Amino acid sequence: MQARQIKDTASTVPKQRIEELSVRLVQLEEERNSLKNQLQMIEKDSAAQSAAKEITEELKIRACLVPLEGPGLIVKMDDSTKEAKTGENPNLYLIHDDDILRVINELRAAGAEAISINNQRLVDTSEIRCAGPTLSVNNVRSSAPYEIHAIGDRKTLENAIKMRGGVAETLKVWGIHLEVEVSNTVYVPPYKGAHNHIFGHVVEER
Repeated sequence: MQARQIKDTASTVPKQRIEELSVRLVQLEEERNSLKNQLQMIEKDSAAQSAAKEITEELKIRACLVPLEGPGLIVKMDDSTKEAKTGENPNLYLIHDDDILRVINELRAAGAEAISINNQRLVDTSEIRCAGPTLSVNNVRSSAPYEIHAIGDRKTLENAIKMRGGVAETLKVWGIHLEVEVSNTVYVPPYKGAHNHIFGHVVEER
């Protein structure tokens, strides 16, 4: 009887232990699956946050709200030092808004990604106009000399300004000083004006 009891006890203990281990194994598997799901959610959330951050940065770049630096050129312009001849209009020897606009249009046509004039970032709503002896850009006045920064393909931008019969040759006739400096690190500041959309609103594409 004693031997039988010992045998039964020896047989029962391992079975109980196996059942306990089986239950524990199931619990561990459930915990592992739960942790795996949490990790996937975290990774998905991190990916979403990363994507959102990239989109936000791209939007800031497109809205000209962040400073940029890259290859491009710097165009320095100054009034002519020549004296007007008798009967000539002395204003012909001064830089005007249309002179600046010609340079800007050439740079844009050549693929400039960002442009500034005397540290004023140009955006779609920027105005460039004469204000007496000064030039107004984004409602900020400055006088000659003018320094235009443009980021883009250096050679393409340079060729656009210096091409035969182009803006550089035209201004040279009146003695307007125009100097082109090619650089690997052209800095363009962010736009600091207001973005106002009063009349337009978003609609479905037609």
